Amino acid sequence: MRYGVPAEPTGRSGRQAASPDEPPGADWDPSRHAEDQQSGSRSLRARSGSGSGLAGPDGQTPPQDPEAAAREICLRMLAAAPRTRAQLTTGLRRRGIPDEVIAGVLDRYEDVGMIDDRMFAAAWVESRHAGRGLGRRALAYELRQRGVDEATVAEAVSGLTPDQEYTTARRLAARKLATMSRLDHRTRVRRLAGMLVRKGYGAGLTARVVRDVLAAAGDADAADPVDLDAVLDHLGEPEE
Repeated sequence: MRYGVPAEPTGRSGRQAASPDEPPGADWDPSRHAEDQQSGSRSLRARSGSGSGLAGPDGQTPPQDPEAAAREICLRMLAAAPRTRAQLTTGLRRRGIPDEVIAGVLDRYEDVGMIDDRMFAAAWVESRHAGRGLGRRALAYELRQRGVDEATVAEAVSGLTPDQEYTTARRLAARKLATMSRLDHRTRVRRLAGMLVRKGYGAGLTARVVRDVLAAAGDADAADPVDLDAVLDHLGEPEE
């Protein structure tokens, strides 16, 4: 199984689905993320005809040959995109595959490298940071939502260095600041910091980046402290 870049899920509108984290915000939407995790199973059900021999939705009779059905389901899911062991387990359970069969099939796939949560997590962090500009907190939450264990999550996000986070966060902030030339200092700070918090960047880094980009732009009030509590209070409110 090739784990170069995990496929990024899309919602019903076709746009890239963003991922949730503890802070509220547009980039992390738990309802969209839960829908993403279920999409593989829904597509399998849609492709399975009446003569496929596979189980239907929850509550229907399990397949006559659970192991063969489990292998087929796994191969289809993995052909669509790399998956974690937890995602495959969920998909198989929805199709009525017994847990003992699931464990056996997935163990064999792990042995031959078709399932590798460590490789998945590392590739996910690399692609989502580069493609969406997400910080460690957002990336860690996305991996947890896909069933990756805490040790593997910690290892994957540790590959993202503080310098990488700062560089990406500053690039995002500078790009957004370029669209706010007519806004006052307070509004600039609120919107810049809110965007970075939504992207999963920590409070200290967010404050540093906001000060740095404002100073680089010649903002006379750039050295003023960044009130992140006020920023968090405004998260989720529409921008004027």
